[in-house]
Amino acid sequence: MGLLSDPVRRRALARLVLRLNAPLCVLSYVAGIAWFLALAFPPLTQRTYMSENAMGSTMVEEQFAGGERARSFARDFAAHRRKTGALPVAWLERTMRSVGLEVYTQSFSRKLPFPDETRERYMVAGTNVYGILRAPRAASTESLVLTVPCGPDSTNSQAVGLLLALAAHFRGQIYWAKDIIFLVTEQDLLGTEAWLEAYHDTNVTGMQSSPLQGRAGAIQAALALELSSDVVTSLDVAVEGLNGQLPNLDLLNLFQTFCQKGGLLCTLQGKLQPQDWTSVDGPLQGLQTLLLMTLQQASGRPHGAHGLFLRYRVEALTIRGINSFRQYKYDLVAVGKALEGMFRKLNHLLERLHQSFFFYVLPALSRFVSIGLYMPAAGFLLLVLGLKALELWMQLHEAGAGPQEAGGASGPGPPLPPAQSVGLASLVAPLLISQAMGLALYVLPVLGQHVATQHFPVAEAEAVVLTLLAIYAAGLALPHSAHRVMSAQAPDRGWMALKLVALIYLALQLACVALTNFSLGFLLAATMVPAAALTHPCGPRPLYAALLVLTSPAATLLGCLFLWRELQEAPLSLAEGWQLFLAALAQGVLDHHTYGALLFPLLALGLYPCWLLFWNVLFWK
Repeated sequence: MGLLSDPVRRRALARLVLRLNAPLCVLSYVAGIAWFLALAFPPLTQRTYMSENAMGSTMVEEQFAGGERARSFARDFAAHRRKTGALPVAWLERTMRSVGLEVYTQSFSRKLPFPDETRERYMVAGTNVYGILRAPRAASTESLVLTVPCGPDSTNSQAVGLLLALAAHFRGQIYWAKDIIFLVTEQDLLGTEAWLEAYHDTNVTGMQSSPLQGRAGAIQAALALELSSDVVTSLDVAVEGLNGQLPNLDLLNLFQTFCQKGGLLCTLQGKLQPQDWTSVDGPLQGLQTLLLMTLQQASGRPHGAHGLFLRYRVEALTIRGINSFRQYKYDLVAVGKALEGMFRKLNHLLERLHQSFFFYVLPALSRFVSIGLYMPAAGFLLLVLGLKALELWMQLHEAGAGPQEAGGASGPGPPLPPAQSVGLASLVAPLLISQAMGLALYVLPVLGQHVATQHFPVAEAEAVVLTLLAIYAAGLALPHSAHRVMSAQAPDRGWMALKLVALIYLALQLACVALTNFSLGFLLAATMVPAAALTHPCGPRPLYAALLVLTSPAATLLGCLFLWRELQEAPLSLAEGWQLFLAALAQGVLDHHTYGALLFPLLALGLYPCWLLFWNVLFWK
C-alpha cells in the first residue's frame, strides 16, 4: 500500500509503466497470437479420452444387417417425394407404423423477415413426421433422438432409408431403457426448430406450429444423419452449434470410438486426422483443422440440425456421409452398425453427459485443447487493452495533479495554471451518437426494406443488405456529427478520456464473448486490438484511418470468408468474395430473426458502436 500512497513512489511507478507500455503491448500481442498457433502442437494439445464410465467400453455386439432394406426404403422415399413434390407424409406414416412405431405429425409455418434468396422461400410451411419406439424396460422418462432433416433441394433419401431400417431393427430388441424418437423434418432447420419448440413447450422464434400429440421422455442425446449416397468413403462429424455452442466431448469421443471399431474413416471439417504428431507435418495439418473450426464456430450458425438441440441442453452431433474418390468404400450396413453401437451405449446413461468438457477446440478428432489451455491466447490480447487503458489513466491523473504532486520545481517561478477537468459533454455526445448508429444498424434494415423496394429497383434481401452497408458507412461521419453538439469549451484531454472509456468497453465485450465463444472473441481481438491501441488524434492520421477500416467488424468478416475458402482449398476471386460477403450479411440477419443467432446483434449493438468511438478519437478536434 505504501507504493500507491507515497507520491514519490507512485510517480516512479507511473514513469515505469509509461516507459515500458509500448514494448509490453507488443510483447503481449505477439504472445497471444503465438499461443493460439501453438495450440495444435503438443503438449498444449492432448489425446481425447472417455470420461463417462457408462460409455467407457465398446463391448457391444452390433447386429444390424438391414442394408438392403435401407436401400429399398430410400428408393421408395425418393420416388414418393418426386411424385408429391414435397415430403411424402402419408408414406412415412404408413412405413413407420408398419415397423411398429407410434407415429405422429406436426405442421408448422413461419414467415421470414425477408425472402431467403438462397433457398427461394419467404412463407415457409411444412410437416414433421416422427415415430416413437417405447422402451420395454423402463417408463417413458428419458429418450434419444435420431433425426434426418429434409430440405427442398437436399438429397437425403439414403438417410431416411437408414433411419427406417434402424427403427425396424431396434423394434425387435428388448434391451432399450430409453424411448427412441425417429424424426424426419421438413424445410431443413426450420422444421427441426419447430419440433424442438413444440416438444419443450416454448416459442423463442415466433414459429407457428401445431402442438405435439405424442411425447417421450426428456431427451438425453440426439444424432442428426445426412447421407447422399448408398456408399460412403468417410463420415464427417459437425460439432458447432447455434452461437458457438459445442456438445459434450464424450459424445464426440463415442463417435470416434465406434468408427475405429468398425474400420470407418472419420473426418473433422472434411480433413483427415494426422497420424504422426511427433513431426511438424502432423501439427501443421492439425492447425489447419483448428483454424477451420475456429471460423465455423465464430460464425455462430448451427452447422447441422444438431446445433439447435444444444440450446435445449441436449447433447447432439451431425454425421454426414461423404462419397469422394478415396479407395475405401463403406455401405449402409457399416454406417448402421456404428449408429446402433452409439445408441446402445447412450442407452446405458444414468444421467446427462456432464463429466467431460463443454468448452474446447479440436485440431483433430483424437486431439483436443481444453478451456484452461486456450484462454491464455485471448488473455494476452486483452492485456494490451488493459495496458493502454492504464497508460491513459496515469496520463490523465498526472495532468490533473497539482504542481507539487506532479513534481514541479519548488523554486520561484510563475505559477502553473490549474489543470482543467475533463468535461462530460465531450464524452456524452460521441457515446450517444455511436450507440444510436448501432441501434439504427440493428433496426432499420429489416423495418425499412419495403420503403427501399418502393423507391429503388431492388429485391427485399438486396434492400436489407444495401441498407446495412449504407448505415455502416454513414457512421464514418460520426466525428463531424459529434463535434457539432459538443461544447466549444471541451478540454484537449477529452479524447484521452473517450479512448479510455472505449478501451474498457471493448475489453469487457471481448472478454464476455471469449468466455462463451472463444473463436469469435479471439478473432475479434486479434483484429481490433492493434487498431484500438494505436488510434491517436496526432500522427499519421491517414495510416491510422486505413488501419481502423481494415480492422472494422465488416472487414474482419470479409477477411474470414477469404481465409475460410483458402483453408478449404477453394480460393475466391475478389468478385466472388464480395458476393459471398453480401450473402453472409443477409444470412446473418436472417439467422438472428429465424433461429436467434446472436452474432448480428453483437456486432450491431456492441462492437460497431465501440469501433465508432475509436474512429471519433482519431478525428478528435
